[in-house]
Amino acid sequence: MKKLTRILLLMTLVPSIALLTDNGQIVTAKNKTEIVKDYSYQKKTKKLVTKNKKLKQSITELQKEIQDNQKFISEHTNKPDPTADTTDLANMNYSGTQEIIVNDNKPNFSQDDLSTAKGAWQQYGDLDNLNRVSAANALLNISLMPTAKREPLHVDPTGWHNKKINGGWLYNRSHLIGYQLTGQNNNPKNLMTGTRSLNSPEMLAHEMDIAYYLKQSGSHYVRYRVTPIFRGDELLARGVQMEAQSVGDNSVQFNVYIFNVESGITLNYTDGTSQVG
Repeated sequence: MKKLTRILLLMTLVPSIALLTDNGQIVTAKNKTEIVKDYSYQKKTKKLVTKNKKLKQSITELQKEIQDNQKFISEHTNKPDPTADTTDLANMNYSGTQEIIVNDNKPNFSQDDLSTAKGAWQQYGDLDNLNRVSAANALLNISLMPTAKREPLHVDPTGWHNKKINGGWLYNRSHLIGYQLTGQNNNPKNLMTGTRSLNSPEMLAHEMDIAYYLKQSGSHYVRYRVTPIFRGDELLARGVQMEAQSVGDNSVQFNVYIFNVESGITLNYTDGTSQVG
């Protein structure tokens, strides 16, 4: 009797007996209710957190790489702002690259500038109060190209303090618009003091491209502008800006700035004097 009482009491205190199955399910002996414990979402969460950390690290590394590349490009191209004007160019300093691209290599000509309604023409700016040359403009065509051999030059532009250096003369009387394009020779409005390397190969390379294009057809035109760039009242130009656009196509298209420098020579731009070294 006492034993039966204890059994009944135990059944009252423990209404059901929980059984743990092999697959992690808990089944009560009384009502067979199943309770399933699933921890898979925690594992998925941990994996996502790990992937997220790796992704953030990859993004950070990529951003750093982009910044490093942009810095490298900026330092090695020395490229001015696309809206750079002649004042910006005048304030630029040579840093190892003699020719740089301006405005994504696109010249600053309007549609009116490219008109061929009046045929080929050339125009040279007046000398300024310091006797320095200014911009030369033209709508080039084969009809302007000379047939006679060029005569020796005798005009001395501002900053002309020429001397012999290793390999030849330091300076050339540089045509703003090359003789082969218009036939202009001893025109003081078309001549500046330019280093040997400025004149050739730098300027000459672009002039040859234009001449080749013009000779292909009498209907070919190239709008052309060459602007000498001076800093303040200096008599020797810091460089030249060259702009060209073939009319009707992009066979010839460039906008470049060429520094007036010579390797191994220190130039005094105030008056054009120089020192070796």
